[in-house]
Amino acid sequence: MLEAAGPDPELDPEDLVHFSVGDLPSRGYGVMGEIRRQGKLCDVTLKVGDHKFSAHRIVLAASIPYFHAMFTNDMMECKQDEIVMQGMDPSALEALINFAYNGHLAIDQQNVQSLLMGASFLQLQNIKDACCSFLKERLHPKNCLGVRQFAETMMCAVLYDAANSFVHQHFVEVSMSEEFLALPYEDVLELTSRDELHVKLEEQVYEAALSWVRYDLEQREACLPDLLSRIRLPLCRPQFLTDRVQQDDLIRSCHKCRWTRRGDGGAMGTVVLDGQIYVCGGYDGTSSLNSVEAYSPETDKWTVVTPMSSNRSAAGVTVFEGRIFVSGGHDGLQIFNSVEYYNPHTASWHSVASMANKRCRHGAASLGSKLFTCGGYDGSAFLSVAEVYNSASDQWYLLVPMNTRRSRVSLVATCGRLYAVGGYDGQSNLSSVEVYNPESNRWTFVAPMVCHEGGVGVGCVPLMAI
Repeated sequence: MLEAAGPDPELDPEDLVHFSVGDLPSRGYGVMGEIRRQGKLCDVTLKVGDHKFSAHRIVLAASIPYFHAMFTNDMMECKQDEIVMQGMDPSALEALINFAYNGHLAIDQQNVQSLLMGASFLQLQNIKDACCSFLKERLHPKNCLGVRQFAETMMCAVLYDAANSFVHQHFVEVSMSEEFLALPYEDVLELTSRDELHVKLEEQVYEAALSWVRYDLEQREACLPDLLSRIRLPLCRPQFLTDRVQQDDLIRSCHKCRWTRRGDGGAMGTVVLDGQIYVCGGYDGTSSLNSVEAYSPETDKWTVVTPMSSNRSAAGVTVFEGRIFVSGGHDGLQIFNSVEYYNPHTASWHSVASMANKRCRHGAASLGSKLFTCGGYDGSAFLSVAEVYNSASDQWYLLVPMNTRRSRVSLVATCGRLYAVGGYDGQSNLSSVEVYNPESNRWTFVAPMVCHEGGVGVGCVPLMAI
């Protein structure tokens, strides 16, 4: 009679043989699947509505994380013969049970959403990823908004970002879809105000907004003023504003829209030089301006001074070396990187070297013997990049970028530092503040504001000793 013995350390390796059957696990699952189809040895039933599916606990626990947690952690269901699956699509549950046995799943347009929902519920991340990839590869102007909403609901970040980017890149085609016309007001307002939209002309955004309003005019006409206020009318061609916008019956019949059309001279730059307040450029409701005015507190009068060489709205304006420097901005058709300055002694404007980046809605400030610009928007992206101008060499140099992309940022210099305050990063207004140290060439965050703000006004008041 042979006796069992432990491993002999002196055993010749040639007397040891490892035998294995590589496909045994897969064949075993196949056999268990066949046993299940025959209704044999099943020890649990999953119920969805009137549908029931028999299975083996061990297979479900081995293949599906949700059931592994249920059956191995002494949950109440682990002892039940029948488990009710709330909120699942019966066909999706059946397909996922079959997947647990054979590792195969057929994904198509009809079942992809129910499979993704079921996979998310059962914690099958690989199937969830496969469904997201399926939807991502089939994005179309007619379905991308629905896919984006579904991805947000299911917390599929990669799919949401892909659908969101697709919406931006194909906005004109998307705006012609039934999904766009059926969007709720808040979504249309948010979408049409985005700077990331890939459109040849801002006029296309205007047409999309008007199409949405007219789709259900009775319910949506009241939304028109706010919707129109988010559209960048300064970027529309003057002829379009005159021939299309101002002549539109819907616009003409809306009192608030007429006010919006006239504008209030917004997006101008304001600085103080030699005790006078200067206002440069801006927008008058029809076009960007090159006009400049100066206010004297002593006489309480405004004086028109020499206009800039370019029409500029949303430019960076600051005082540097006793002159007014105006950088970037836009004229309604293009965004500039050009820079010019006003000499109050000669009442004349002069051009200097252009910035490396075209930008509008950026911050500008002088510190010591240097002029700084940071952030803004270049027509396709929000910027974190910062630059410094050296008047001695008439050159711009790139600095280390800010930690956050900021459009509509306010830049102010004090105590040998630059402070970038608030702004907008393309998704939300910012309450954060970061400070630039010229000596270390670094941006660091400081205490944020209480409120989230974009386009705040910032100034410095000297502290007087008492």
